[in-house]
Order: sequence, then structure tokens, then C-alpha cells
Amino acid sequence: MRNILFLLLALSLFGINSGSAQAPFINQRDLESLVQEVRSQQARIGDNQDKIDAKIAEVTEAVRVARIFAGRGGK
Repeated sequence: MRNILFLLLALSLFGINSGSAQAPFINQRDLESLVQEVRSQQARIGDNQDKIDAKIAEVTEAVRVARIFAGRGGK
């Protein structure tokens, strides 16, 4: 009985959410603008990732040097 009620509930919720929604009309100029914005954001993300990689390399090198000096000082 519970399984049947659950199935009916699930089907009714699926029916409510599966309505036909139409995509808003986007003209060519708007689409080109959006594509340009996404490309710009991707370029900034790439630049930021390069900066992050450089900082990580600096920190990794600093940790490596610190471990060398710590190892020498402990003896």
C-alpha cells in the first residue's frame, strides 16, 4: 500500500515538474555578447589559475628549504 502511494506521489510530482517550459528568445547580438563575456571570464580564470600555480610553487619551494634547514639544525 505504501509503495503504491509513494509511486502515485512521485508520478504526480513528476507530472507537475515536467511542464513544457519554453526557452526565452535570445537574439544573435545578445548571444554574441554572452559568448564574449564567457570567453572573457574564462581568460580571467586561466590567468588566476596561473597565478595560483605560481604561488603554490613558491610555497612548496619555501617548505622544501625549511625542511632542509630544520633537518640540518636537528642534528
